[in-house]
Amino acid sequence: MHRIRAVTLDLDNTLWEIDPVIHRAEETLWQWFGENYPRIHERYSANDLIRLRHDVMDEHRDKHFDFRFLRKKVLEHVAIASGYDESLVEPAFQVFDEVRNDVELYPEVLAELEVLFSRYTVVALTNGNSNLETIGIRHLFHGVVTAVDAGAAKPDQRIFDVAVRQAGVRPEEILHVGDHPETDIDGARQAGMRTAWINRNDEQWPAELDEPDAIVADMAELRQLLDGEARI
Repeated sequence: MHRIRAVTLDLDNTLWEIDPVIHRAEETLWQWFGENYPRIHERYSANDLIRLRHDVMDEHRDKHFDFRFLRKKVLEHVAIASGYDESLVEPAFQVFDEVRNDVELYPEVLAELEVLFSRYTVVALTNGNSNLETIGIRHLFHGVVTAVDAGAAKPDQRIFDVAVRQAGVRPEEILHVGDHPETDIDGARQAGMRTAWINRNDEQWPAELDEPDAIVADMAELRQLLDGEARI
């Protein structure tokens, strides 16, 4: 790890837990529909919207990496089918997006990000559409690469290549840190990066994938690893 000059970080489920946040955002949007556009509740159930989202993803396979586009397409479909016009799409998305970016960092994350930022080039590398400015940690990243920026989502090498260019160093001088064995770790490995799997829940590594360079329980253990205090 002494050769590492840059760190790329996944966001969702690496720096904060995302599943309850998305659930809360969808519940908030559903309630907002009932208060402002009641015909949507008359025509759809919350589960109908989940099925509709899958249909939209199938219809727009070329945009599978752009969650913002896909969600807005669902909203557009729901509006028109319920007898409203497309003017509800932007305010509805803002209702969802505001809650989607109301995340709670894991306890150690903020302090460890500050240390990483002071020592390495730190680039966020995400398939999602979180807003680091809204969350309040954009100042702790030298760069941000999203699937929309790259036109491809992890594990596609194209998104990792964009991150390498932003980091300004060779792939083997970058440590990619993420929670997902395939999209994060295997994708980064195939792009020539070093890898650290952040395994907060003591899960088993998939036997069919090559093992990561390191496994850490949290960001504090990651710093210890980079400091040479932890075993790879």
